[in-house]
Amino acid sequence: MNQTSTVNNPKIMNAWCMYDWANSVFPLTITSAIFPIYWESQTKGGVSILGMQLEGSVLFSYCLSFAFLIIAFINPILCGIADNAGNKKTFMKAFVYIGAISCFGMYFFDKNHVWIGVLTFVLGTIGYAGSIVFYNAFLPEIATEDRFDKLSAKGFSMGYIGGVLLLIINLIFILKPELIFDIHGKANDLINSNALLSNEDALKMSQSFYEGEASRLAFVTVGVWWILFSLIPFYYLPNGHQSGVKISIKKGYLELMKVFAQVKKFTLMKRYLTAFFFYSMGVQTVMYVASLFGVKELQLPKENLIITILLIQLIAIGGAYIFSHISIKYGNIRSLMLSVLIWIGICVAAYYVKGVNGFYLLASVVGLVMGGIQSLSRSTFAKLIPNTANEHASYFSFYEFTEKVAIVIGTFFFGFIEQFVQWAFNVNSMRYSVLALMIFFIIGLYFLIVIRNEKIEV
Repeated sequence: MNQTSTVNNPKIMNAWCMYDWANSVFPLTITSAIFPIYWESQTKGGVSILGMQLEGSVLFSYCLSFAFLIIAFINPILCGIADNAGNKKTFMKAFVYIGAISCFGMYFFDKNHVWIGVLTFVLGTIGYAGSIVFYNAFLPEIATEDRFDKLSAKGFSMGYIGGVLLLIINLIFILKPELIFDIHGKANDLINSNALLSNEDALKMSQSFYEGEASRLAFVTVGVWWILFSLIPFYYLPNGHQSGVKISIKKGYLELMKVFAQVKKFTLMKRYLTAFFFYSMGVQTVMYVASLFGVKELQLPKENLIITILLIQLIAIGGAYIFSHISIKYGNIRSLMLSVLIWIGICVAAYYVKGVNGFYLLASVVGLVMGGIQSLSRSTFAKLIPNTANEHASYFSFYEFTEKVAIVIGTFFFGFIEQFVQWAFNVNSMRYSVLALMIFFIIGLYFLIVIRNEKIEV
């Protein structure tokens, strides 16, 4: 397939969007909904790690930081290799399999094997994040600039739909485990082993046990879904040319140095990446810890919390398209400024929110701006890549590197603030960490204003 036939080809663009459908089950089920709730139940009361006693939520934040620290430093090298070897799809496949197999391993995570949860969560996150940089790098190769915003929004929207679909299926089995498990048989076994146990208590114990089993099976379905639907983009996306890996590694380092030098010369790109770096610290951290906040601070029942996450995803579908249309009328920078302002309000509101209804309202606003800021951030950067550049993966590696380092700092900062407040003031609360994230949004907004005040339009 020649280069001309790969640009604006409906089959290829739709296949590209299908990877959002395939991989979005990981951030939704694993990092946002079912896994954090299961994690909290298995680490309740704290966990001893390297001689330190940590809250489960703090350990969760640190696991995210560690995973993204690794991916932040290996992705630029891999992208340089991929650009020169022309085998982005090969590297993308490798990370998909790492992530999906890790999801299979999560089935064996319980309170007696917390290390399995830590290991598989870290590797799964690396697999997910690693595949995204190669996926994003295909965007400038398969579409012209005038289609970036809509295609990016379509990809995110398909991702939300796919993630929600699998989450609903898993939610049904978690809330109704009797559909796949013999709850009454388990209850009878418990009664036979303990004659003092009442039928009601035995049934509750059986229900709780199989809810955990259903949760662990949900992790396996994520791996299956991820691999299965990834086969579509793997089939249709262009292969590129193949060359020796040893030569590519050497060229990869040289290419990264060249792109880094170019980024420093492009004032607009440099300032945009700075703004993106700071507001991503807040956006990504909020997205990763939202469900833990609901469990720990508001004691939301798991079914209410998962339904809330579903609501966020559905609203995010509309949010991606709404901000796409806003960007057409007012430009990407103004649209991003509006989104960041709303995120600042979210941080303040989260500090004060007490009731369940307030959390639902806040979650709805998060969904609205979550889809918009993710979609616009990706398409805005794609527009800033020079027309003469062929090293799209290397440019996107800088974009991904910026985001991943932001996640490292944001999640570590979040966990550290929670841990510090507990140690210093004996207050076990995540609210101070959420409020502190507002600082990052304000700095990001400042750099967006600088770009706007210089009358530079994007």
